[in-house]
Amino acid sequence: MELTDWSYGRKYQIKAWFDSHPHSPVIFRSFPNFHFVYMVKWSEQDPTVTRQDLQEMERLMNEELGSLRGYESRRSVTKQAYVK
Repeated sequence: MELTDWSYGRKYQIKAWFDSHPHSPVIFRSFPNFHFVYMVKWSEQDPTVTRQDLQEMERLMNEELGSLRGYESRRSVTKQAYVK
């Protein structure tokens, strides 16, 4: 999967497109140290968006915006490390 294009939208949102789902724009919202998928405007022309797709989209977007370190150190990831 590759990030093909992105742009800033309204209310601190970012709209992005990925090559695996070219007809389904993904809306990201920002958290203090990273960005996360808020909504996918899914099109029937694209395959179903899976949980793994969402995680990969978040990783690629945060890498593009320079917030990958914040994304990788978010609380939900560090909490899961202790549960295992």
